[in-house]
Amino acid sequence: MKIYTKTGDKGETSLLSGHRVTKTHTRLTAYGTVDELNSQLGLIISLMSEKNIDIPDLKDLLIQCQHNLFNVGSLLACDDESFLDKLPQVDQNLVTKMEEQMDQFTRDLPALKNFILPGGSVLSAQAHIARCICRRAERKACEVEDVSAVIISFLNRLSDYLFVVARQFNKLQGNEDVLWSQNKH
Repeated sequence: MKIYTKTGDKGETSLLSGHRVTKTHTRLTAYGTVDELNSQLGLIISLMSEKNIDIPDLKDLLIQCQHNLFNVGSLLACDDESFLDKLPQVDQNLVTKMEEQMDQFTRDLPALKNFILPGGSVLSAQAHIARCICRRAERKACEVEDVSAVIISFLNRLSDYLFVVARQFNKLQGNEDVLWSQNKH
C-alpha cells in the first residue's frame, strides 16, 4: 500500500464520511492539533526511557492518553452523526485516573505560591510544550460544531495533568520549578 494518494494535492481532504473539505476546515485544524499533541507525548515517553525516569503508572497513563487522543482525532474527523457510535470513544475513566495521579503528585510537590515558567529540565519543558499544545487542541475542538463534552473535558484535564507532570519531572530530577517574577526582565 502506498502512503501517498495525491488526493490532497489541491488543498482538500476527506473526512471519515467521505465529505471533501479544505485543509483549513475547523475539523482538520482540531484533529491536526490533537495529532501534534500525541506526537509530543510520544517524545516525552521516549525521553523518560532515555533518562531512566520511572514514575509508577505515569508512562502507562501517558500511553493511554495517546490511544485516547487517537480516538479524539477520529471523532473530530467524523461529520456524520450516524457513524459516531461506531468509532472508538474517549475512556471517561482516564479523566479520573489523571485526577487521582495529579492529587498524588501534588501532595509531594511544594505548594504553588507563584506562577511558574516552563523549564527546570528538558522533560519538564517538554511537558509544558505538550500542555500548551493541549490547550490549543482544546480551543480548536471547541470550534467544531457539536463537539462532544467528553472530548473537551478530556483535553481540559489532560492539560492540567501535563502541568503537574512537568513539576513532577523537575522534582524527580532534583530541579526546582522556575518561578516567575514580575521584577525580572
